[in-house]
Amino acid sequence: MIQTESDIINAVRAFRAKRGYTVAPLRACLFDMDGVLIDSMPAHARSWVEASAAYGITAEPLDFYRCEGQKGSDTIEHLFLQVHGRRATAQETDDYYQLKTELFSRYNTGNAITDAPALVADVRANGLHIVLVTGSSQNDILDRLQVHYGDAFGSANVITGTDVMRGKPHPEPYLKALERANVAPWEAIVIENAPMGVRAAVAAGIFTIAVNTGCLPDADLWAAGASVIFPSMANLRSALPALLAESASR
Repeated sequence: MIQTESDIINAVRAFRAKRGYTVAPLRACLFDMDGVLIDSMPAHARSWVEASAAYGITAEPLDFYRCEGQKGSDTIEHLFLQVHGRRATAQETDDYYQLKTELFSRYNTGNAITDAPALVADVRANGLHIVLVTGSSQNDILDRLQVHYGDAFGSANVITGTDVMRGKPHPEPYLKALERANVAPWEAIVIENAPMGVRAAVAAGIFTIAVNTGCLPDADLWAAGASVIFPSMANLRSALPALLAESASR
């Protein structure tokens, strides 16, 4: 697991060399939500497991850590094909996701990931534009974020599952976030916690940091293409000055 300043500097240099990117200061930081800003993945996993059982689908919490980040409808389609050998009907998809949403509302604590509010504050203090990129389409996203992040995230800097045709792991969500921030891929970083999100960000050509806040093996995040992995937001905060300095160095 990457933890040192020298590791992140080497990772930035390797990423630039591989992509042939122009050196430019960072201008934007793109954040996933569940498991990055909000400690909601245990509730998501539990609600998905229970909702799936109602449709004859046996699943484990780790299954949903691995597919976290993609649109709920894509998760349902994958499960139906895998277990029932067919796609869910539109009504089944709506009902399944509604049940999952109701269960999530019951189980979610709404707590922030430890040190994530401080990291967001650090990023903003360094003048970076921030954009939220989430596969969720639940209507209370901004209300939940405001509790811990105040005015940091508003409708103008949020990309949700309803804003895209193709969710993570397709790059469309992060490509839209780049457009929203008006930056090039080499001027941004992504902070993710799940393989689907990492794959989407890497496919969009962005330097991708994984913070492993859940139960995934690090190997899953490396395999998805993460350039660096940290065990906590506190570790990432400590390395942020080196990351910002190296991004602007020639």
